[in-house]
Amino acid sequence: MKKPLFIILMVFILLFGFITLRFGSALRQEGNPIPILTSIIKLELTNSDYQQFSETNNGYRYVSKTTRNSSSGYDSIKEFMKEKGWRFKEQAGAGFVFEGDEETVVIETRLYSKHYFLWYVPKKVLN
Repeated sequence: MKKPLFIILMVFILLFGFITLRFGSALRQEGNPIPILTSIIKLELTNSDYQQFSETNNGYRYVSKTTRNSSSGYDSIKEFMKEKGWRFKEQAGAGFVFEGDEETVVIETRLYSKHYFLWYVPKKVLN
């Protein structure tokens, strides 16, 4: 009876250690890390380039993997916006400027950890 309990306890300790090492100080920078970590797990288990983790009155927040083999590392944002009918214009710091029919929108990005970044899409993009 003690051996299975010990094994389960060790698995939880190792899992906690892995999460702490993988994300470190990034865990608390966005408030409650549970929605982001849940989306990261979904991202890792699927072939998706992004996962939505939050919705606000003004827009949606997504998480994506940082890709090192692409020219900018943010191709998932450009592809997402292209599917919604927006054209990439330029990158301005951590923001990506897109043009629509007669509108311009900026997608804000933020590095969450060295493996993932967060991005914000205003609601008008999806309308």
